[in-house]
Amino acid sequence: MKKALKFTLMLSIIFVCLVQPVSAATKAIKLKVTLVSIELVENDHVGNEWYTAAYVNGEEIEEGSTVSLSLKSSESIKLKAYAEEQDKVPDSGSSNASIKVSSVTKAIDKSLKVDVTENRGRYSGNTAEWKFTFKVQK
Repeated sequence: MKKALKFTLMLSIIFVCLVQPVSAATKAIKLKVTLVSIELVENDHVGNEWYTAAYVNGEEIEEGSTVSLSLKSSESIKLKAYAEEQDKVPDSGSSNASIKVSSVTKAIDKSLKVDVTENRGRYSGNTAEWKFTFKVQK
């Protein structure tokens, strides 16, 4: 009887040790991502009509808007910025970044730089630079 009790107690301890880390790792962490600004930093004769877009985990976000996420600590937040000059032959550029959820302990400002290069005409090779600023916080 004593042997069976020790065996059961030992199995219970092992079970608790194995299950606890798994349940802690699957707990969702709530985060907010805000697209703070989209700014044309420099434009060396690339164009004057633009389309811009920003994405958080594949979901489009407008400037000044916030997306709420519920992710596991092992997952990442994927940011994407896109700029396109609007003319007969559009020029475009994009930039991506990834932030591990486990690294977000305080508010983080993340900027993505997007370069767009003119592909035709007398200003071919000139560039425009865009800056997309995101804020990630718990």
